[in-house]
Amino acid sequence: MLNSARCRPPARRRTLAALALTLGLLTGACGSGGGASPSGGSDASPASASARAAAAEKQLAKNTIVPLKGKAPTPKLPVTVDSSDGRKVTVEDASRILPLNGGVAEIVFTLGLGDQVVGRDITATFAEAKKLPQVTKAHDVSAESVLSLRPTVVLADTDTGPDEALEQIRDAGIPVVVLDPATKLSDVTTRTTRIAEALGVPDAGKALNRRMSSDLAAARDAVPAGSKPKVAFLYLRGSAAVYLIGGKGSGADSLIEAAGAVDAGTEAGLDKPFTPITTEALAQAQPDVILMMSKGLESVDGIDGLVKIPGIAQTPAGMNRRVVDVEDGVLLGYGPRTPLVIDILVDRIHEK
Repeated sequence: MLNSARCRPPARRRTLAALALTLGLLTGACGSGGGASPSGGSDASPASASARAAAAEKQLAKNTIVPLKGKAPTPKLPVTVDSSDGRKVTVEDASRILPLNGGVAEIVFTLGLGDQVVGRDITATFAEAKKLPQVTKAHDVSAESVLSLRPTVVLADTDTGPDEALEQIRDAGIPVVVLDPATKLSDVTTRTTRIAEALGVPDAGKALNRRMSSDLAAARDAVPAGSKPKVAFLYLRGSAAVYLIGGKGSGADSLIEAAGAVDAGTEAGLDKPFTPITTEALAQAQPDVILMMSKGLESVDGIDGLVKIPGIAQTPAGMNRRVVDVEDGVLLGYGPRTPLVIDILVDRIHEK
């Protein structure tokens, strides 16, 4: 959920790996899209930015997918596609699709193929997917659970594992298409194109990319001229004593840049995705705004608890209590709902 007064780590497995190490779109086609932007236009006035943010928050609060307009596409199969594990995979049937990644699932549903999806992984938290059987334990895929659903095609990414489970699925004769994770805006259209091609609906993929590109452009048009705040992405899990600041490659840096701001961690020279928070690191970063995931903020008892972390209260963001949080399953999902995230950031991180 969103809080207008006051954001999920990158792809799950990759984020966990990055955390373990530290502890021890706007490409795309031009033209009109397949749906309207939240505000129905791209007027760059502050009122437009606020209206877009309010509409985006309302849509995200529903936690639902907005499919492309019109009749659901009919897959044209078979197709043979390149898989990111170096294989060529032939897909002959898309009647029982199993995405093993929440962002991938969002794309499949938005393309209009949600009725063919037979299961989900733990990161698919939107309403349409929650009724489906879950095939992961923590973040590991259960081959037995996957095979019990009799999928005709499985969509994974390079962070999906364990490898033994994917091999067991392949050995059962099920095509497994592996995709590169999306960790920045320019990855979104590429991944959409690849998923649509693998499922035999390339035209729907082009339409979705047009819609997302149009909405992203409208969101960025609303950035106030001359405003360039420094924004720090903090990944916190208070109960586990995890306190990290994002830097280059965190996943949030691309969103912050797209919203017309500067990633404070990257500018401060943090060349790793995540660095443990220290008073020195915060003093160097000096963020004007702090960006977080909602559960992370909750884990430290909200803004009152956040400013008690050493160094936070001494930053401009801490002194002014300027904190923006976005629901964990959306912030770094890098899927069809990412333009809504940019709408919110554009409105919330710039001083009015």
